[in-house]
Amino acid sequence: MRTLWRVAGVVLFAVAVAVFDLVTSARHGFFDLKVYWGALNYWANDGGMLYDYLNPNTLYGFTYPPFAAFVMLPMAWVPWTAAMTISVIATVAVTAVLVWWMIRPIVQRQGWTPWLAFAIAACLVAAYEPMRETVNFGQVNMLLLFLVAADVLLLVARRSPFGGVGIGLATAIKLTPGVFIVYLLVTGRWRAAITASGTAAFVTLVAAVIAPDASREFWLSALWNTDRVGDLGFISNQSLQGVVARLFGDDLKPLWALLVVATLVFWGWRCRLAIQAGDERAGLALTAVLGCLISPVTWVHHLVWLLPALFLIAGDGFRSTGRRRKVMLTVAFLSWAILCSRLVWVWTYRTGGLGGFLGGSAYLWVSIVLLLAIPIDRADDPEDQDLSEGTEEARPSLVA
Repeated sequence: MRTLWRVAGVVLFAVAVAVFDLVTSARHGFFDLKVYWGALNYWANDGGMLYDYLNPNTLYGFTYPPFAAFVMLPMAWVPWTAAMTISVIATVAVTAVLVWWMIRPIVQRQGWTPWLAFAIAACLVAAYEPMRETVNFGQVNMLLLFLVAADVLLLVARRSPFGGVGIGLATAIKLTPGVFIVYLLVTGRWRAAITASGTAAFVTLVAAVIAPDASREFWLSALWNTDRVGDLGFISNQSLQGVVARLFGDDLKPLWALLVVATLVFWGWRCRLAIQAGDERAGLALTAVLGCLISPVTWVHHLVWLLPALFLIAGDGFRSTGRRRKVMLTVAFLSWAILCSRLVWVWTYRTGGLGGFLGGSAYLWVSIVLLLAIPIDRADDPEDQDLSEGTEEARPSLVA
């Protein structure tokens, strides 16, 4: 009977989340997926130049390296409905696996019922605005996060000779995961860093040999054309560059560079602490948040990269006691709630003043709080961070 009540509660919660998503989600009509699908059809079936294609009545075209086009190439040979279906199924599948990876240590520490904890966590992630945006745009964010997380947690953490391959592939598909190569360098995993760099370089070179014209166009022209990605000051850009652009326009690059350097210094210090403690999960979360902060463009859907940080902070709260428990659970809940709220869109057309500064960049401030709050766990053996073994008991935490 208790199980039936639990199932009924999960079903009601899932229905409530579905209603919430239907009411609050913007209808993007798989816009980004249409760009991928249209560009690949134009390139593979119509004989056009990949980077000449623009989505009809827009200025948006394919912005990823040629290797990404080869990875997505099967899309050119399926109908639009199939492309949408595959996009949704793939995103849901990798998200489910990633959620399980992140909650498994919490479930084992707390003694929770695994299926119930997973179901609740999955519903919370489904309500998360960046996740809704990723699905509605048909974006590749979760696929890349999955690839990087699998590499960091399953290969790099185990010192596998293949550690770095996933990061290299993700970097060759979309340049921003390259921040994880910097993570490997800063934390002294030279072999993994070389593997990641070599993998990215090798598949990029293969793409250049197969499609020299597209590669030349991307690396010499399309990559440097910022008009292809949109207005840096648009409210959806929740990066340090975004808030600087909204305050001062696109010209004050030195201020942005100074903020990036300061963020990198703090991040590097915390990452080194994490690896000294044997906590690869904290390294993953810290670097994912860093990527969102320092990237010139971090649209709202890119903020799915904040999910590992949210899980780590919540997990630390559940295992802690007293004031720390309240603080960490409050940070996790408020961060999640703000990132479900569509709050920044209130200031879409009025980014000036204190309200525009605070509210219009609310997701950026959440990212900064998460960077500060991510806990670092001491592990007697790096294998304690291994996904195959999980984490049996609480460990003391290091928080800056």
